[in-house]
Amino acid sequence: MRLGIIGLPQSGKTTLFNALTRGTQPTGISAGRIEVHTAVVDVPDPRVDRLSAMFKPKKTIYAKVTYSDIAGLDGSADKGGISGTLLNQLTQMDGFIHVVRCFEDDNVIHPMMSVDPVRDVQVMDGEFILNDLIAVERKLERLAEERKKGGGRDRAVVDHEIALFQRFQEALGAEIPLRDLDITPEEEKALSGFGFLSRKPLLIVLNISEGQTPPQIPYDHKHSTFVALQARLEMEIAQLPPDEAEIFLAEYGIEEPSLHRMIRLSYDLLGLQSFFTVGPDEVRAWTVRRGATAPEAAGEIHTDLQKGFIRAEVVSYDDLVTFGGMNEVKAHGKFHLEGKEYIVKDGDILNIRFNI
Repeated sequence: MRLGIIGLPQSGKTTLFNALTRGTQPTGISAGRIEVHTAVVDVPDPRVDRLSAMFKPKKTIYAKVTYSDIAGLDGSADKGGISGTLLNQLTQMDGFIHVVRCFEDDNVIHPMMSVDPVRDVQVMDGEFILNDLIAVERKLERLAEERKKGGGRDRAVVDHEIALFQRFQEALGAEIPLRDLDITPEEEKALSGFGFLSRKPLLIVLNISEGQTPPQIPYDHKHSTFVALQARLEMEIAQLPPDEAEIFLAEYGIEEPSLHRMIRLSYDLLGLQSFFTVGPDEVRAWTVRRGATAPEAAGEIHTDLQKGFIRAEVVSYDDLVTFGGMNEVKAHGKFHLEGKEYIVKDGDILNIRFNI
């Protein structure tokens, strides 16, 4: 999972990046400067801790999430769209975390000279929508030329793509992000290679000050959600030793670090879940999309396991914890073998039988 942290200058996105990654990147990068900082973070999961305590493996490996702090967006994209270097970084992301400034601070000047969260959300959405519209119109021009010349792909296929991209053009022209549109699996094939920015899931972070009530922002779009937090306070806590951090969390009434909440929200937003493999050598968490089959989960472990998939031995994490061990799970009839059609559930413990 790769998430890009975006936002207007002085919104606090690098501060949030430091909070999520326990980093020390300097804040206050000047507007318009393209710079990307990346960090890979373990996904905190108490289930992994519990499994590790049960199996006492040589290695315990958590699932990973990559955060990229992407500077350079300032709401000034012109008719040419977002620049190539910056666009290349943005299209690689699985989703975005948009940090929106809600706090007032006379020492930190907002690039638009006033704090207006509603406007800032609209500015970033508008920049992505404009960029996607440019890409869609260019694609439609190429499709029209292909249809005119003929002799290549089947004409019905080209007509189908033209209809799809015209639907995109209509939505974007009405300032509707593409993540609001329902796309069929067949249509997804035509979108291969297109990293449309307004299609990517969006987590909007309202960066508030201490004691501030988060503003209400009218925003009714699919694959989008909000969370409010104090980015600077979270950063300061993240940079403390663990024992001191616990004290500060309690003092400020923060139930859990932003790292935990953000990852959980990100998993939900991207439609992801975790499954586990266990044994004396390794306890490990893996990430897979919700609705994935057992062979697809096997492929996350190794492509050979997916190619030679025979069966999956499946145990529920809850059953394992309830009964206290694999032997007890089997004795209670909670151990089962599943074939290629099995849909993996969050918390499943898998052992893949395969033959190459």
